[in-house]
Parts: sequence; C-alpha cells; structure tokens
Amino acid sequence: MDAPRDPQRRQAARRWLALGGVAGLAASGAALLRGGGSAAPVARAPSAGSIPDVPLVTHDGRKVRFYSDLVRGRVVFVNMMYAQCSEQCPPMTQNLRRVHEALGSRAGQDIFMYSITLLPEFDSPADLRAYREQQGANWTFLTGRKADVEQLRRGLGFSDPDPQLDADITRHTGMVRVGNDALDRWTMAPARVSPNQILECLISVDPRTRATGRIRVA
Repeated sequence: MDAPRDPQRRQAARRWLALGGVAGLAASGAALLRGGGSAAPVARAPSAGSIPDVPLVTHDGRKVRFYSDLVRGRVVFVNMMYAQCSEQCPPMTQNLRRVHEALGSRAGQDIFMYSITLLPEFDSPADLRAYREQQGANWTFLTGRKADVEQLRRGLGFSDPDPQLDADITRHTGMVRVGNDALDRWTMAPARVSPNQILECLISVDPRTRATGRIRVA
C-alpha cells in the first residue's frame, strides 16, 4: 500500500523541519567543524514527492527503483560515498556501522540504511561489495547510471548552490540524510559526529523511536 500523502501532514512536517530540523543540523555541523571535518553542504530536505525513482543496482547485483523499492513508506538513512575514497569515506562508514549496529533487530526490518556511490562510472556492484565487506557494513550499497545518480543526489539535497563547490564530490560524502517517508519528515546530520548524535535525528523523524525510548551506542 502506498504511503499516505496528506497535504496537512506534509505542511506540518515542513514547519517542523524549518523550526527544528535545520537548527539541529546547524548544531551538528558546528560540532563537525570543531572536530576538523569538512564544511557541511546546504541542508535542503527533499521536497514532497520529489525523490527520484531512478533505477539503481545493489552491491549484490539486484536491480531496484530507489524510491518505490527502497524508500516508500520507510524510515531511512542515506549517505553518499565512493569506493576509492580513502580519507573521508572509511571513517564515515565505520561511524555509520556503529549507528547500524545500535539499531539492532530494527535494521533491515523497519529502518533501512543505504550508501550511494558518487562515482558509479567506476564503482561496479563488485567494487561496492568489496568495500562493504572490507568495512563490515551490513547494509545496502548502490550504483547505477551517472545521470541517474546525479539526479538522485540533487533530489536528496546533497548539493551546493555554488556550481564550483557542487562539482567537488568530497563535499557530498560528509553528511547522512535521515528521513521518514510515510510522514514526509527529513533531516540531515554530519556523518562523522558521534553515533548518538546521528541517532538523535532518528528520534526527530520517527514517532516509534520517540515513544519507545532513545537508541544509544554504548
């Protein structure tokens, strides 16, 4: 069944993002900069119904549609990376691995994590599978056509309004998008802040997590 797309709920979610989500991102971004990380891109949530349903291929060779197969109605974590990235991506992936482990049995059941390569012309499913295994990252990695990945990157808000800065792919590896498609709630956090700070974003978009208590990394 398709996720509800009630206009009033969507409008309320947009107000939430404007009042709380961006403020949280700013605080997390400041923390990242204090820690010596790269500058965060502009935080723009996907607009209603704008997440591209582009065809992609998973690390194990399965063909999927990004929105209809992986995101629709779900709570998701999404980040951008590439297999040849040697400085930012491995520590970011390790940080997200701790987040994924903290989700416990909910990971892959009602909360899903996706990593999308920024260099699909170089990263085949086999390349992503090797990177995934090397990092011990037990979630879905995705590649596809360059044009489709670029459309998806922009649709998810991993972009900068300055074309010169936007062309630097390293600027798009440092953030993780956290969203609840069913409620149309989206936020973003630096991928290298503490795992518990990233998990706080989950509370802001997922009523179940808020109701049952915080998920924490020990």
